[in-house]
Amino acid sequence: MPPGHTPCTPVPTTHTTTTPTRRVFNKIHLAFELLNHARMKFALIPILASALAGQSLPSLGSPADLEKASQNLGSEERATDLNVNSRYFIESISFTDARPYKLSSFALAEMHRLVGAKLNSDALNRLAERICGELRAHDVTFKLARGGEPDSVKVLLEVDKGPGKFDFSVPTFVYNTRQGWSGVAEAAATFGPNVITVGGVSDGDTLTERMEGVRARYDRLSLGSDRVRFAFQLDAYRDQYNRATLDALDHDPSSSLGAGAYRSRLNFEPSATFVLAKPLTLTVGLSFEQLQPEFPAAQSESANAVINTLHYHQRWDSDATIEELDAGYSLRAATRTLGTDLAYSRHAVNVRYGYTHDNQSVEVKLVAGVIYGRAPLFERFILGNSSTLRGWNKYDLDPLGGNRLAYASVTYGYRIMRVFYDTGSVWDQGKPASAKHSAGIGVSGGLGIFQKGAFLLAVAFPLRQGHTDPVLIAGMNF
Repeated sequence: MPPGHTPCTPVPTTHTTTTPTRRVFNKIHLAFELLNHARMKFALIPILASALAGQSLPSLGSPADLEKASQNLGSEERATDLNVNSRYFIESISFTDARPYKLSSFALAEMHRLVGAKLNSDALNRLAERICGELRAHDVTFKLARGGEPDSVKVLLEVDKGPGKFDFSVPTFVYNTRQGWSGVAEAAATFGPNVITVGGVSDGDTLTERMEGVRARYDRLSLGSDRVRFAFQLDAYRDQYNRATLDALDHDPSSSLGAGAYRSRLNFEPSATFVLAKPLTLTVGLSFEQLQPEFPAAQSESANAVINTLHYHQRWDSDATIEELDAGYSLRAATRTLGTDLAYSRHAVNVRYGYTHDNQSVEVKLVAGVIYGRAPLFERFILGNSSTLRGWNKYDLDPLGGNRLAYASVTYGYRIMRVFYDTGSVWDQGKPASAKHSAGIGVSGGLGIFQKGAFLLAVAFPLRQGHTDPVLIAGMNF
């Protein structure tokens, strides 16, 4: 995963109930039934008394009177429903299948608002409709289960994907005045636990080069168990280079660089993900990458690697506070055992902590990385794009990237306003590290531009002596 890249925020599943529980709505329904039976018994008493006394039966009234009486009874039942619901408060909201669905910040905020509030069927129905629309599901329903405290319930959301589903999304769409436009568009088809995704990529923001091409991916969301998933990904890119990168390759090649400029890349990547615990997952796999050099007569090179990613995500909700921790460690080790031409290992660690209280929020990000051996350009670390060390130009910092990375960022938000400060350094082993700083202000629909439904419009300033050139950053995910 490139430095500074923040994964889409998954839906919290820490409170999902896994043991059989008694349904609260059954209890409510039973109360209504007993109430109706009691009313019928009391209504029959004067009729039976009149028959035994030899009197004529009392008139039941006209059809209009019966309709009015039925409406009154319905009003009483609704009032009783409201009174019964008002006894309970929502302890937690989670999904029955415990999958990390990607929802907008608005849907997540609504879920947080309902937790701790009184049970309200209308509000839950509105939430289910919003989630159904965002996930493009066939239907989303909710069930109630007894909570851990008296008069508390757990809301369990059940997503029905239907027999088949087609979805189109734009996971990334960003503009940087220094590096231009970058975007990813994807179309996905879901059939049961199988998902096939095909997408187009034009990305000049993430790596040292601009990569344009297609990618296809197959996901099996459950392989014998919901705790095991399988995926296979195919990437085919055409690479283009900035003049600063080409000049650096000609005049000052890095001794740690494993390959020069290449015109295309082809990658085959099978992987399996294991849910070790609800907040912790482990992904293992293989990456077979072929690099075609700029000159057709030159021989292609391979970068075949073992990939491992350990990812932890946890979210804590209280009355007016949300805390979220997202951390990961990734390793890509290209080894001669896999027949690679380039041997190296790439280690990267990223941590993101978010704290939200009412309308205020704070986000802290830390990223560090190290490469041993001679890695190709696409593996090297960069800073100075739309998500890391914002305001700086990555080609001014290091047009070839580096094999060492240290980066930190703090963002404060009030409603949609954002103020951020970035600092970090990218360098090669044996050379001195030079820390750079930047700051900026903008508006955003979430703490990060990589959250579904979020948007970002910001102006960033590199902090340096002399002139300061502001950089405009605009992005959206939908």
